Formats: sequence, C-alpha cells, structure tokens
Amino acid sequence: MLLLLLASCASQRTSRRHNYQTDAIQKVPATVSVATPIVTEEEGGKDESVVSARPLVSQVRRAPQGTWQAAKQQALDELCRSSLFETTQLGLYVYDLTDGQPLYAVNAAHRMRPASCQKIVTAVTALHYLKGDYQLRTDFRIRGKVVGGTLSGDLIVVGGMDPLVTQEELVQAAAAIKLKLGITSITGEVIYDLSMREDTPLGWGWCWDDDYGPLSALLVDGRDTFSQHWLKALAQAGIKTRSKGKVSSTRGATEGSTFVYTLRHSIDELLLPMMKQSDNIFAECLFYQIAALGGKKGGGHKQVAERTEELLRSIGLNPEPYRIADGSGLSLYNYVSAEMLVALLGYAWQTEDIRQHLLTSLPVAGYDGTLQKRMVGTEAEGNVLAKTGTVTGISSLAGYLTTAGGHTLAFAIINQGVATSAAGRNFQDRVCRELCK
Repeated sequence: MLLLLLASCASQRTSRRHNYQTDAIQKVPATVSVATPIVTEEEGGKDESVVSARPLVSQVRRAPQGTWQAAKQQALDELCRSSLFETTQLGLYVYDLTDGQPLYAVNAAHRMRPASCQKIVTAVTALHYLKGDYQLRTDFRIRGKVVGGTLSGDLIVVGGMDPLVTQEELVQAAAAIKLKLGITSITGEVIYDLSMREDTPLGWGWCWDDDYGPLSALLVDGRDTFSQHWLKALAQAGIKTRSKGKVSSTRGATEGSTFVYTLRHSIDELLLPMMKQSDNIFAECLFYQIAALGGKKGGGHKQVAERTEELLRSIGLNPEPYRIADGSGLSLYNYVSAEMLVALLGYAWQTEDIRQHLLTSLPVAGYDGTLQKRMVGTEAEGNVLAKTGTVTGISSLAGYLTTAGGHTLAFAIINQGVATSAAGRNFQDRVCRELCK
C-alpha cells in the first residue's frame, strides 16, 4: 500500500536517512490524447492502438484479454460512458509506473483548468529547483550604530514570503535582537523590505471576489498583518521605536546593513498544509520562492512559468500548450492537461529527493486532508494519495494509487463544466475504486 510507503517516507526523512526501497522505473514519457472510444482495435485486429488526436508520443494499447489491464480498460470504458459527459468535459490519464506503460487515456492532452491540482505543478517544480532541504527565511538586519542601548539607525525586516511565521516567533525574534544588541530604543526607521515579489496584492487572473490575500512578502500566520505584530513584539521586548514602519520594495533596502537574526521554516512544513488542506496562500508563497530563485527581486508568474517550461521540456513535454498563472489554482488563466500532471507525477516518482517530500504531503484517501472523507471503506482507502481540486465548474484529482496486484499507478482526472463539484468527485472516486480493486 502507498500508505505504508508514506509512513516510511516520513520516518526516514525525520531521521535524515533517505534510503528508499522502491523498484527502479523507466523515465515516464509524455502521454497522449485520445478520442472516445478510448481503446479501439484497428480493422483486422493487427494493431490494437488507440485513436489519437495527434502524433503519438506514447501509446495506450488494448491489453490482451484475460489480463488485469484489459479488465481495467473495459471497466473504465464503461465509467466513461456516463451521461455526465454528454454535457461536461473529461481529461483522464492513467500511467503504470511499475510497468512503465500508459494504461488508459481520454482527452489526455486537452487544455483544462486544474483547480487546486495546480499545486502539484507548483510542488514538483519547487522541489526540482529548490530541493528538499530548502528553507524559507525572514531576515532581520540593522543599519547604523548601537551606542548606549540605542540603535542610531534602522531596523530592517527582509520578507521571504513565509506564511509559517507566527506572532509568538516575532516575540521571540524581538527578544533575541534585544539580547544580542543590548538595545532599548531605535531612533531610525523600522523598514519592511518587500522586494522579494512583484508589487501586486493578488495573483494573476484571480477574481475580484476571491477571499484570499492580499499577498505580501511579509506575513504572520499567513496574513498580511506583519507590521502591527512586529511593532507590538518590539514593544513587548522593551524596545521603543519612533517609526510606525516604512515599506520598501526597492533592491537597495538592505544596502549597508548587518544581519542580526533570522526565522527559518522548512519546505516540508509549508508543503503539508499546502497539499493536505489545499491552503492557497501557502501555495502562493512556494510559487514566489521559485520566482525569487537566484536572488531576483520583484519576481512573479512570468519567472515561474519560465522555470516550469524548462522542467516540462526536460521530461519530454512541449510546454507551449500550457499556461502557468499562479501557484494555487485560483487563477482563471491556468491551463494544464491530464498528461502534463501525470508526466510531472511520474518524474517526481522517479526522483527520490522529490518523491519523499511530495508523497508525505499528499492527502490519503479515507485518512487525512481533503480526502479524509472520500473512498472510506473501499479498496481505495489508504491506497490513493492524491491532490484534490475544486473551483466553480471544475473538479480534479491527481496522484498515485496501488492496484490489488501491487502496481503503482500515476493518474490525473479533470472534470470540467460540471454543475456541482460532487458530480466530479463521484466519478473520480469510482475510477480510483475500480483501479484499486
């Protein structure tokens, strides 16, 4: 069961020992879009290949009768004949990671909105570039001299877009700075350096009524309330300030300054709520870590899109059909496909430093996160590790599952145009249950 591997991943990462006993698998190739019917025999039955909307990169073939693969293809054929698809769109792709072969596909290359399955794209891209030992930082610096308990100069807080910073940690930071510098007052400014990210309050393509944000490089408990809590923490530590706080989004905000303290959090601490609970602000914070890669100031969705496109090319996909607009999936401008999601999942599975961090962050069917109440009491319980996605008109599910025969499958299901999210979820659960039987 994937649940056992999940527990193993968590245990091994805690002990900092990364020795995974998983079968070596071939690189997962780009997948293929097919038109309904999903698996068809050509005339004469000599070449049992799928009907394809474009030249094949990899093929889904009808499995020999009597095999478990043939049984699954037939069962999924039946599920896909649902009246649901008379008025809605489906993007579906299933890849057998154990055999290194595609198993099933419907419209796998069709451009669709991913909803929160966009977080898979964000997580895999971040783990690819930033690596599993990456830490989010909030740095505290001073500019000026300390004389007789007074800082004659500025106290600068450099935002690292870390949603894990808490009010309690700010109190601890203020106390630590007072102890280190021996100060009781600041005559200069308290400066907030927000230059890490682009100066926009919301993600690109967010709706005006989305109840998220504003986004900021300095957050407390995931909210844009850093200034008020930091001034309160300084006062609690016995440090008097004349400044009410000055925001700086320029590159030179820290010139001539000296480092005094930092708050750090691991990428795993961010991934857990981002994936398990589908926290959108956490996803945006990871998104902007990618944008800031290499020390670039004022980064945004364009920089992340470039990085993601580089990754997609490296795993054999043409990135041109896709659009990366944000990290959470809230944007109306995101476009992915089932094949893209599965290709990234396949790449993550092969790459140990990505797999170990991604697996432990995914919701487990019947156990936790956004899948806690789904597939309970079925063969899929504990066997499906996947990210859910829900926005108006879109329901999605993508991740991994284990078959009864012990094969590990990567899958992506996007239901678009559904009147209710429940309609999509019910179909997704039926697919997963069938594959786990």
